[in-house]
Amino acid sequence: MASCRSAAPITHTDTNPFLKKKILNISRRYRAELRKRLRGTSHAWLSRASSKRAENLGRFAVGEGLETLDLANIHGYALLELMPANGATQSSRDKAVKRAGEFFLEVVSPIEKTHSAMQEKYSELKRSIESLRMRTAELTASKRKLEAEMVQRRKAEAMLLMSERNHRILLREARQMQLRLRHLSHQVLSAQEAERKEISRELHDEIVQTLTGINVQLASLKIESGVSKKSFTKHISYTQRLVEKSVDIVHRFARDLRPTLLDDLGLIPALHAYMKSFTARTGLQVGFSTFAGVERLSNDKRTVLYRVAQAALVNIAEHAKASSVSVTIEDLPQAVLMEIKDNGVSFDVAHVLDSRRNKRLGLIGMRERVEMVGGTFRVVSLPGVGTTVSSMLPFKNK
Repeated sequence: MASCRSAAPITHTDTNPFLKKKILNISRRYRAELRKRLRGTSHAWLSRASSKRAENLGRFAVGEGLETLDLANIHGYALLELMPANGATQSSRDKAVKRAGEFFLEVVSPIEKTHSAMQEKYSELKRSIESLRMRTAELTASKRKLEAEMVQRRKAEAMLLMSERNHRILLREARQMQLRLRHLSHQVLSAQEAERKEISRELHDEIVQTLTGINVQLASLKIESGVSKKSFTKHISYTQRLVEKSVDIVHRFARDLRPTLLDDLGLIPALHAYMKSFTARTGLQVGFSTFAGVERLSNDKRTVLYRVAQAALVNIAEHAKASSVSVTIEDLPQAVLMEIKDNGVSFDVAHVLDSRRNKRLGLIGMRERVEMVGGTFRVVSLPGVGTTVSSMLPFKNK
């Protein structure tokens, strides 16, 4: 078989000198193996060995980085070089082309296998990427859900902390209220005892002495029944005055404990009567203005206004050193406002309203009465101005 020399194969990678060297080396091995195949016999074991060498050559080419196109180019140049001379028969030439084609397919089979494996790996990679993308989407959704749950949890924790703080505040206020009520209960008991002591003293000092005087006068009348009419009339008149004084004292006690005018005629007549007696006892004139609609308040609320006015006027008489006093009851939308003003000396309202420091009820009793019926109580005391006690009660219970 004649050979016709030709130029070395040129491929698309010839610009790389290192790869060009590899191609030249593989081209020489390829020509040598192809030459053996074209000259080979039909023995099966020889054919298997040749196929094995062809596959090894293909694997080597793959390891060197060659592609199918590179090997096809090398095959073409090698076949041109190894084809039988022009004098050979057409049958021998066809046989050479067939064997060369079989050899080429055996050489490129590792590349095809590699490509198939790569295609499979690529498909598997795509599936993995798609699965990873879906997993990433699931993780992203889970992350968003977790973040939302964390936000809700932080809100719940914040609300829980706020609730805990409010609970502590309410607990502290409840304890303070408990202490306040305990002190107030003690003061109420003390005030009741003081009031009973005062009533006892008044009864002993005034009523008992007056009744004793009446008894003495009656005894004198019995002894002197035979004396002149003038002297008898004088004793009778004196005894009547003692009886009238006793009656007035009893009426005053009854009025202080519970004025019958408040129940029989209403708040306005009861306040008028009390202010008249207050002026008679203290010499302080009290200005009074009101409106008829105040009588629409419930009996409990009218009683509260009466007691607040009574206690405020007693405080003014005992402590204020005032020269001017006024009681005003105003009609507000859905409420009644009573203000008691004086121009006397001022005092520390917070200190007086602190039940733990104050040994007497005074303003505390007023506040408790007003708040008990759903009202609001306020005291303002300023130096050089005086004191204003305000009580606002709603017409309807809340």
